[in-house]
Amino acid sequence: MVRMTEVKRTQLSHLTAQLDDLRQRGTYFKLRVLEDEQGPVCTYDGRRVINLASNNYLGLCDHPKLREAAISATENYGVGSGAVRTIAGTMRIHMELEEKIAAFKGVEACVVFQSGFAANAGTVSSILGKEDFIISDELNHASIIDGARLSRAKIKVFRHKDVAHAEELLKEVASEPGRKLLITDGVFSMDGDIGPVDRLCELADRYGAIMMVDDAHASGVLGRNGRGSVDHFGCTDRVDVQVGTLSKAIGALGGYVCGSRDLIDYLYHRARPFLFSTSHPPSVAATCIAAFELLEREPERIERLWGNARYFKEQLAAAGFDVGGRTTPASETPITPVIVGDGRRTMEFSRELFEAGVMATGIAFPTVPEGKARVRTIMTSEHTREQIDQALETLTTVARRMGIL
Repeated sequence: MVRMTEVKRTQLSHLTAQLDDLRQRGTYFKLRVLEDEQGPVCTYDGRRVINLASNNYLGLCDHPKLREAAISATENYGVGSGAVRTIAGTMRIHMELEEKIAAFKGVEACVVFQSGFAANAGTVSSILGKEDFIISDELNHASIIDGARLSRAKIKVFRHKDVAHAEELLKEVASEPGRKLLITDGVFSMDGDIGPVDRLCELADRYGAIMMVDDAHASGVLGRNGRGSVDHFGCTDRVDVQVGTLSKAIGALGGYVCGSRDLIDYLYHRARPFLFSTSHPPSVAATCIAAFELLEREPERIERLWGNARYFKEQLAAAGFDVGGRTTPASETPITPVIVGDGRRTMEFSRELFEAGVMATGIAFPTVPEGKARVRTIMTSEHTREQIDQALETLTTVARRMGIL
């Protein structure tokens, strides 16, 4: 008699084979465990390291004002909302957060989702149908790709940041029935380059397309007080759908969509992640409100972020690292890839850096194309010059030892 556990192992043996293939390629990884606060220097797996892997751009993950807001909300409202938003889980603090973000972005309304991924996928899949068209940058985030597939719309992909190619695709479908959605990342997460939001807005205006921008890595980084790439290009009135995140520069958890009142009311009724996920704990909503208030009051955080990013990028390039622009798009933001190329070598480089005291995550296929594996680094406002110099020294020493430099 075959035991049930043996049957299960047989039925999932294809997963074991794929994991074995990852091990063979040298790109298999284990999760590193953070043992204290998310900061410029912290402890992973018992080792104290300079952290170049975090999206905590402005150091808000452990800010005292955000801690106070979270504790106060927990004491006043409890630890959970108890339901999805459309049944019994919409608390006054959720509405306050949406109103705060809408005012910050200068739009009519906002809806908060449980994650940035849910915001993108839920929005694209709900506002379009199989008779419609999506014109999407080839390097757009996975959540946009998944949302496009779920929508069942016809997907056309334009070459990265190639506005002329995007126009070719729009011309091809101009006479076709159905809506057209033109979509780009504001900042591309793997290369750190900025999307041509202003020029794509011109195309959307010319061809009557819906314009959508995913500003996850631009929120808190670009624009006035961190209002994002849409504000950076002065396109607030020309972008129909703005997506942002609460889990990177804002320091907490979640995503959001900004736009017209009708767009947001429609998403309340039809966006499946919104309809079928329990709403944020009140502590998270309160934390995010406090973060947006800090963005307004402390613009110097963003100035420090950019000062650190420019210095780090310059020093990496001076040392001879490929930081984009040779075989990949050039980085224009605090995201700076160190291009290695080979996946196995990249993951070995990342592991050696960790052993030497620097946390910098290796990223290989399928997240990036074959031959373009990299160690992705991210600067924050809270890194000191001493920490940056130490990280640079470690990167250079390890790279030379491994023959990368």
